[in-house]
Amino acid sequence: MYLDSAKKQEIFGQYSFNQNTTDTGSAESQIALFTYRIKHLTEHLKQNKKDFVTARSLTKMVGRRRKLLKYLYNKDINRYRAIVKALGLRK
Repeated sequence: MYLDSAKKQEIFGQYSFNQNTTDTGSAESQIALFTYRIKHLTEHLKQNKKDFVTARSLTKMVGRRRKLLKYLYNKDINRYRAIVKALGLRK
């Protein structure tokens, strides 16, 4: 499996709002997890072009991440800018 619990804990510890591995619900940690999964699925779809179910789930995941980014943008612009810079997103 590409995403085990140790990798999740690493992502949450690195990108969460409180720098805590148990902070799984903050917008930053969720955005980081979605970004990791989106990158993985993008690589999968480059090799498997006819996998339409994965393509649809990738589209839904990008939409969820976009909604979380919009929420963070409206709530706290400094946190938004920090996570976009840390993840290297094109916003």
